[in-house]
Amino acid sequence: MASKIVSKKLIFFLGALGGLLYGYDMGVISGALLFIKDDIPLTSFTEGLVVSSMLIGAIVGSGFSGPLSDRMGRRRVVFMVSVIFIIGALVLAAAPSMAVLVTGRLIIGLAVGGSTAIVPVYLSEMAPTEQRGSLSSLNQLMITIGILASYLVNYAFAPIEGWRWMVGLAVVPSLILMIGVLFMPESPRWLLEHRSEEAARRVMKLTRKPDKIDQEIDEMRKINEVSDSTWKVLSSTWLRPTLLIGCCFALFQQIIGINAIIYYAPTIFSEAGLGNATAILGTVGIGTVNVIITIFAIMIIDKIDRKKLLVIGNIGMVASLLIMAGLIWTIGLDSSFGAWIIVACLTLFIIFFAFTWGPILWVMLPELFPMRARGAATGISALVLSIGSLLVAQFFPMLTDVMGIGEVFLVFAVIGIAALIFVLKFLPETRGRSLEEIEADLRSRTSAKKSNVLIRIHMPN
Repeated sequence: MASKIVSKKLIFFLGALGGLLYGYDMGVISGALLFIKDDIPLTSFTEGLVVSSMLIGAIVGSGFSGPLSDRMGRRRVVFMVSVIFIIGALVLAAAPSMAVLVTGRLIIGLAVGGSTAIVPVYLSEMAPTEQRGSLSSLNQLMITIGILASYLVNYAFAPIEGWRWMVGLAVVPSLILMIGVLFMPESPRWLLEHRSEEAARRVMKLTRKPDKIDQEIDEMRKINEVSDSTWKVLSSTWLRPTLLIGCCFALFQQIIGINAIIYYAPTIFSEAGLGNATAILGTVGIGTVNVIITIFAIMIIDKIDRKKLLVIGNIGMVASLLIMAGLIWTIGLDSSFGAWIIVACLTLFIIFFAFTWGPILWVMLPELFPMRARGAATGISALVLSIGSLLVAQFFPMLTDVMGIGEVFLVFAVIGIAALIFVLKFLPETRGRSLEEIEADLRSRTSAKKSNVLIRIHMPN
């Protein structure tokens, strides 16, 4: 049995490895674009298409993988995702034309969508309540490590303009994930519903304290007793408000400005007067900060309310964007000083994002949804997330051509203010509560007036 082979640390490392691949494939294209243009001519539209085609695939992948994982199990779908990652990386590395390049990015996108839908759910269901925030945040940490790794690879191969090596090396972590998933246990919540209580208990012994298992099993059983089929839960009136909140949360995270930085940072730096190698080196610095701050966020995410952290992040991100826009208008980008102002402001943005919105989204999305439809609902939210990422990737280069960089980042600042209002008004707090407690509260709040069903699970004061 897989659960007898792997340790707790290895379970969560392998479980989050899909995030590393997502981050790598998201970040690697930013440096590769500087050299792809020499082999395959690109306009501002086709440049956006190469970047955004991955996200078109991600929309499809996230839409299908969530419901598929509810039926087949989280572990099997992760294996399928790893195989698709390998195929996509090989197609990209051999691409002779823009059409094949876009095809490879579409294939990669299928895997990216799958990882965004499944990895957070798996980590959330595997983690004990008191550590769920930090362990679920491993997905975001892996994303940032993947982005940094892609920047380092881009910098290493920049002297030879080796963009095929840049995109092709995604095969390595994909193979690790494909082999590692064979030794990963299945989610205990999925096992309890589809296999047996004994199978669920065996896995829970790997990650829980013995005195916590009985209570959690009891809570899961009570939820199962009042839960309908996946599709009935998804279409129920009591879930709709929460599903809408999850989708809006995911959309805001993507259109708040982070993807403009991840996808186009080298291009922005290059247009600001830095050479190609220096531009890529600047992204390495940003990627390093991203990883370090995410590690710090993991250390404190279970100690501070999620909403409070999100508000702090919103204020910091909006401030950094406003400062950058103002300095661009007053100083301009004609000097190296102006270029490094952009580097500094984007780094400040990354610090606030990595500390808050980056990890907290992946923690909270699975927390918001009921067990019977957790994979499907998270998949729908991930689909909306991919749409938001697609919009930024496709239109950012065209908007900068029309409006200028300063004006575009001012638009992101306005979106950040809207996201702040959303958090304060609509997003519930989930820290310190079991997934079953959150679901019980969700049901009681949204359907108490229309249903006599009572879920008797102890709720915290």
